[in-house]
Amino acid sequence: MGRIGLPELLVLLLILVVLFGASKIPQLGRGLGEGIRNFKKGLRGHDGDGPAEGPNGTQEPR
Repeated sequence: MGRIGLPELLVLLLILVVLFGASKIPQLGRGLGEGIRNFKKGLRGHDGDGPAEGPNGTQEPR
């Protein structure tokens, strides 16, 4: 118990198609991927756009 096999994945895919429609599924996947990418970028730290702020709100030296 606890393993997801092919039949379960097919049922999940069918439910997604019925709920969202076939045209919305790629958009949902794209949005999820962008969200994960932004989350990872946030975990890595500052991305270089503008001055970096330290924990107390002051600018950190570069």
